[in-house]
Formats: sequence, structure tokens, C-alpha cells
Amino acid sequence: MSEDIFIRKSGYVGHITLNRPEVLNSLTYSMILSIENSLIEWETDEGIALVIIDAKGDRAFCAGGDIQILYENGFNKNFAYGQKFWADEYRLNEKIANYKKPFVAFMQGFTMGGGVGVSCHGSHRIVGETSKIAMPECSIGLVPDVGGSFLLAKLPGNIGTFLGVTGKRMKASDAIYCGFADYFIPETKWEDLKENLFNTGNIDWIKKFQGSTEVSEIENSFSQISDAMVDVSTKNIESRLQHPFFEKDLSALRFNSPISVAYTISMLKMEKVRNNISDALDAEYSFTARSQEFGDFQEGIRAAVIDKDRTPLWKNKNLSEVSDEDLKPFFQTIHR
Repeated sequence: MSEDIFIRKSGYVGHITLNRPEVLNSLTYSMILSIENSLIEWETDEGIALVIIDAKGDRAFCAGGDIQILYENGFNKNFAYGQKFWADEYRLNEKIANYKKPFVAFMQGFTMGGGVGVSCHGSHRIVGETSKIAMPECSIGLVPDVGGSFLLAKLPGNIGTFLGVTGKRMKASDAIYCGFADYFIPETKWEDLKENLFNTGNIDWIKKFQGSTEVSEIENSFSQISDAMVDVSTKNIESRLQHPFFEKDLSALRFNSPISVAYTISMLKMEKVRNNISDALDAEYSFTARSQEFGDFQEGIRAAVIDKDRTPLWKNKNLSEVSDEDLKPFFQTIHR
């Protein structure tokens, strides 16, 4: 078993622990396959009542996928590597969403990108005081993926589009309000809760530990966000956010890849993305599978991870420059 991940049985629980705290528990390809294989095995194991996924370290549950190896393969024009990585990762995300046994995720610190995919589709999603959940993929030339589009598209008032194109971080109360989490439990109680789950396999213990959290800032801001995002499009979103209330959000939007933002706005309007996680993953894959060749992913990773200059040179300088021709490759059918 790789030291990057610990997979074992703990009493009545199939227990998965991400173990790369030094890199915010980013997911490697082998970790993704290990989780999937374990879920397949445990689904028919009568001794396993539920599954827990957690992570080592205080800073993050999981801040995303291991994007450096994706960059290296893309740099060498090996786009097939990324296509297989995303296809297999999305298959795992779908399995978690449809899993027959309770799937419990403990999400401390940062939970972003690929981390959302292995936690926020579970049946019982737990957040605490340090939790910060986001889909910031547009900042690296991707789009909200790993089934994140399915969660975002269901939100009323186009709040999901707002979160997707700005990458705005959700605190625990926001994550619960926006459907990315279910329970707030103080993090000092997490280990005691796990012990009870290990010893009994009774999922009802979660409710006994549940605490209360502050009111969601996003809920409090619903009217401002929904009013700004009504009938939102690539042509009007910047002007809609030109208000002091949205100053930081507009800055984030303008930093992000224009072509990623444009596709995200279109994707989150699709009825199939809102209604079915499998269709949502297909819509995401149409973009990610081509993002290295036709999009901004390579440049986004160069600026964020490789050179770390934080000055990406996107294919388009701004949203107004993104044409139908630029988006055309991402709307062509490609199978996962």
C-alpha cells in the first residue's frame, strides 16, 4: 500500500486516510485507483457498515489533484495521460455519489477541486471550524469539475455560477447552505465520533455529535448575488459585478482564464448538468479532456505551480475576446 494513502478496516468501517499533508493531500492517479478498488471491495463486504474518508494534517482535507504530473505530460504533448486521469477520477466521483453504503467525509481546512470530488458527493459530509471549500478551477484554466458542476448548477439564483467563475471560498456554514456539506461538528469531537462509528457501524452517531454554526454569509447575501446574476452571460457578468460589494469577486473573475469562465457559464445553464451527475461529469470532461490542447490549462499550471509568477498569459485577454470558435472544441462530444 502506498504511503500516500492508508486504506484499512477499522471495526465496522472501511477507512480511507489521505496522507500527503505536505502537499495539502493532493490526489495522485494511484490514490484515485486505490480508493475506487477499495469501494468496490467494501460494497459487498457484509462486515463493512459504512465508509469514512479523512486526511492527515490540519491545513487541508484535500486541495485538489496532483496537477504537476498532468502539466509534465501535457508539456510533452501526451494529452492522453490527462484524458485518462480525468476519466478515471470522474468514474470514482460518480461511484461515491451512487454508493450503496453510507460514505462519511471529514473535511478540515482546504477542500478544493479533486478534494470536493472524493468528499462532497458522499452521503454524510462533515465540516468544522477550519473548513474552506471551493471550486477554483477557472484560475488554472479548467472548469468546476469532479462533479462540482452538478452541485453548483442546482443552487438557486445562479449562485452556483457565481461560485464557479469566482472560485469563492465557502466556510462551514456556507458549504452546508450550498449543499456541499451536511453537518457541522466541532473538530475537537471528530476523533470521538470516529471511534463510535468504528465500534458500532451506526451512522446515527453523527447526529448526536452535531453542533451549530454561524449563519452563512452566502445565505445572507443571497439577494445581492442573485440580483447580479440574473440572466448572466459572458457579455454582462463583469458589469453586473462592478459594485463595491463584489470588489474581491470581480478581481478573482478577471484573474481567471476567460475561456474557462465562458465555458463554465454555459455549462452551468445546461439542464442535464443540474439533473444528473453522470451527465454533469460528461459536460465537464468535454472541457477537461481538451483543456491541455485547446484551453489554458498548461499556462494556468505554469503560472501557479511551475514558475509561480502568478501572471498567466491566457489565450484571450478578457471575456469579450472569447469567440464561438474558441469554445467550439469543448462542445464536441467525447466519451469518458
